[in-house]
Amino acid sequence: MELRVLKYFVTAAKEESITKAAEFLHITQPTLSRQIIELENELGAKLFERGGRNKKIILTNEGILLKKRAEEILALAEKTRTELSNTKEIIGGDIYIGSGETESISLIAKTAKKLQIDYPNIRYHLFSGNADDVTERLENGLLDFGILIEPADIEKFNFIRLPSYDTWGLLMLKNSHLAEKEYISPEDLKDIPLIVSRQSFVQNELSGWCGFDFSAFNIAATYNLIYNASVMVSHGFGYALCLDKLINTAGNSPLCFRPLNPQLKSNLAFVWKKNQFFSSAGKKFIEALKNEIALKDSL
Repeated sequence: MELRVLKYFVTAAKEESITKAAEFLHITQPTLSRQIIELENELGAKLFERGGRNKKIILTNEGILLKKRAEEILALAEKTRTELSNTKEIIGGDIYIGSGETESISLIAKTAKKLQIDYPNIRYHLFSGNADDVTERLENGLLDFGILIEPADIEKFNFIRLPSYDTWGLLMLKNSHLAEKEYISPEDLKDIPLIVSRQSFVQNELSGWCGFDFSAFNIAATYNLIYNASVMVSHGFGYALCLDKLINTAGNSPLCFRPLNPQLKSNLAFVWKKNQFFSSAGKKFIEALKNEIALKDSL
């Protein structure tokens, strides 16, 4: 049933005359009669008794029921039309975000949660990978946004610096002799099997931290994402150089984390391609993230 035809039917019922209703609706009488007949055929019910006294049309029992329902439908349609014309723009769509493993993803989660209240039609698609993976997908247009851990090359992107940083340290078994130390020095890393990120810029950063070529260490394995590396550590294969708060080391976990000394921290940036066209959802997300950062900075 079309709203237009329901409106024709209700008008005819109120006027009790096809002729008067056609005049009110500014259509011809044959057109209105044909629409009413087609509606009756669609519903399989006779809606009017025709040819009564004074040529009035009278609603049948089925017609009375339809008139009540049609008035409700038309009223709801008008209410919806009014609400949509007066409310804010409906924003929805897909946002693709890539990130390395970082605890700062919680800031993205908080932003998305707040947006979800007003804009439930936004859908988020998360991709996990190292900086090389995220950068490649950003450049190929497969991601809208990325979180990069510096010293990744962020200058070729537009970016917002996140108000947090990640701390580097050593993931090990709790029964390791190094677990007795509060901090891990470069000397502590000599002669132990290390599991390190395969990203070259990370190894360069660690070389700067320890003061000599990082390749001189005993690198037993490399990793892309830390979870699988942590399994290797839990089986006693080696020690993983990684960021804090990515692997659970509390409770019954066999693992523990000790920060590096001198302290080595990495800043984070929320990035997107320069001159990138954003959907309304993407624009709204950037705006909400800036607000969340401003709120965090004010605390």
